[in-house]
Order: sequence, then C-alpha cells, then structure tokens
Amino acid sequence: MSGSVRVGRVLGVPLRMHWSVPVLIVLLAYGLGRETLPAWTPGRTGTVYALASVVGAVLLMGSLLLHEAAHAVAARRKGVSVEDVTLWALGGMTKMGRPRTAGVAFWVAVVGPLTSLVIGGAALGVGIGVHALTGWGVPTAVLIWLGWANLLLGVFNLLPASPLDGGRVVQAAVWWRTGDRERADRAAGRSGQILGVALIALGWISFLRGNTGGLWLSLIGLFMVIIANAERQRAGVNTALRGVRVADAMSAPVAAGADWLTVGRFIDDVAAHSRHSVMPVLDFEGQPSGAVQLRALAAVPTEARETQRVRDVATPLSRCTVAEPGELLSEVLERARPGGGGMPVLVVDHGQLEGIVTMHDVNRLFQLHGLGITTAPPESTRP
Repeated sequence: MSGSVRVGRVLGVPLRMHWSVPVLIVLLAYGLGRETLPAWTPGRTGTVYALASVVGAVLLMGSLLLHEAAHAVAARRKGVSVEDVTLWALGGMTKMGRPRTAGVAFWVAVVGPLTSLVIGGAALGVGIGVHALTGWGVPTAVLIWLGWANLLLGVFNLLPASPLDGGRVVQAAVWWRTGDRERADRAAGRSGQILGVALIALGWISFLRGNTGGLWLSLIGLFMVIIANAERQRAGVNTALRGVRVADAMSAPVAAGADWLTVGRFIDDVAAHSRHSVMPVLDFEGQPSGAVQLRALAAVPTEARETQRVRDVATPLSRCTVAEPGELLSEVLERARPGGGGMPVLVVDHGQLEGIVTMHDVNRLFQLHGLGITTAPPESTRP
C-alpha cells in the first residue's frame, strides 16, 4: 500500500505501517483519555488518564496486529504465499497470493474477524474479573473499552464490502456458487465502492452537525473506495487475460547481451538497438542471469562505463520474475506484483531465454479484449 513504511517483521513476514496508524493511535488515545475514562472513572489525575489512554491505544494496535497475523498464519497453512502485513486506518491488510479454492479463501478471510471477536470477549471477561476482585477502576475501564473496541472491529470487518474481510467472505461465497473467481472479485469490489461512498456521505453529514469524528469516517470511506476500485480493475484484467498463456503475450525475439560486457559495450551493442527499457543479460553459457534497466546503465558515470561490468548494475535472476511459456499469464502477474519480482517477466524454457513480457504487452492484450478480441497471437517484433 502506498504511504506505508516497513517497520519490522511478524511471524517472518515483513510488517509495514501506513501513515494513518500514528494518526489513529493519537485519536484513540485522545478520545480514551479525554472523554471515555473521565466519564467512566471520574476523579483521577490527568497523568493517570494519559498513561491509561496510551496503554489502551497500544493494546488495541496489538489486537489489530494479531488480527492480521491470524490471516497470515491461516494463509500459510493453506499453502497461500504471504508477502507482507500492513497496519492502516481500517485495521490492517495482509498481502497474499490468490487462494486456490473458495473454501480456502473463505477460511483465510473469516479467521481475522473471529480473532478480533475472541480477543474482545477475552478482554471483557478479564475486565469483569478485575472488577469483581478490585472494584471499578481505570484498569477495568481500559479492559472493557478494549473488549468492546475489538468486538466492534470484528463486526465492522464482517460487513460485506471489499477490502473488509466481509467482502472477502462475499467473494468466496460468490466464487463457490458460480465457479467464477473474477465475477466474485467484481462483486466484492462493487460492494466496497458502495459502502465507501456511504461512509463518506455519513461522515460529512456528521461533520456538518458538529462531530469532528465525521472527517475520520469520511477518510475511511475514501480509502475503501480507492482500494475497492483497484480490486475491480484487477478483476477486469484477470477476466481479459483468462486462459492467456505467457507465450501469447511475450515479445520475442528480445535484445539481450552478455553480463560480462562492460557497461559502455553493452550500451553500444544492445541497449542502442533494444525497443525495451529493460533488457535481459546472459551468462557465459548463454542462460539468463538477470535483467538491467536503462536507468541503471545511465546512472553509471561516463568514466566508469569502460571498466564496470553490466552484471554489477543488473538485477540478478533470483530477484526477477521468471515464467515458462506455457504458464497462465494471470498467475504469473500475481508473482510480478510490487514486492515480488516485478516487471518485466523473463520467459525461460529449459534454461534458454524465449522472450519477455512487459506492461506494454499486458495492456495491449487488455485493449484487445475491450475490442472483443479474446485471443492474441504472439508477436515477432515490438512496434
């Protein structure tokens, strides 16, 4: 998700934090310390309220992290790859591969809200126990608040709209009933757009009536609309590419050069004649060893181009997206997302470079689909 930074790892998965998380913590702590706790447990000092509100906000963020960790664990146990976990305004988002079956998609989606509901019930139970032992106080109030917040989070995430978990549940249900994954994706995205617009409208009405929290509600709705729209567009791309093999989309032959060439020689012999901004490089045995971008070549100082090898500025094959000609293009593009190998896709068959697939190739197929042309023969040259 744009606007997020990596802050660590959880269960071996990269953990990212969106800029909205610190804002959310501040708002939660402010509301808890200035309004909720003074109303529930009057007579304490401002320092007590401040410390308790920070603890409560941090505990809630920890609950959000457990919610997303549950998605990641469930996905991995079902054989679904997990790229990263991002905490943001709606709680969190786990970026993962596409589940193979509707049943797997349903379980991975529902386990997060179930985790929040369990945490909420546990916090309420502990809060009631603390109250029975020590009486009503600030710790009890924080636990009760944490419990209700998690219950609300669990219920909210079960709303049938993407990118909420409830939208994933709808997606899995439609997929199971129709057998059409792309139709299910579009249905979930459409519901997310509708709910997002509704939240934006409700937030503005609330703000105009004097409730500043309405702005936050509108912001959440805006996030939902943006993400749901992106998911609908991706579903449209998957529909257009249904059944298309990598060989149908790749550009071939493609300009490639030896990775032991100097940067200057590579520019003269390969880059100057290539129609792509990324070019494969080959090892001594003629097998692909990576790819180099024009901007990486341009970044090499002129005086160093006759001594530095192109392999030194190329992206190694282990960090590139590699596919075989017969693979489904839609599945390969899942691996080529940011965080994976990225684009272009190097097409390799039995160790030999066959071609590459660029975003230009994918966009061309998508435009052909819009014209009603569902099969795209491979091109021998790139216009």
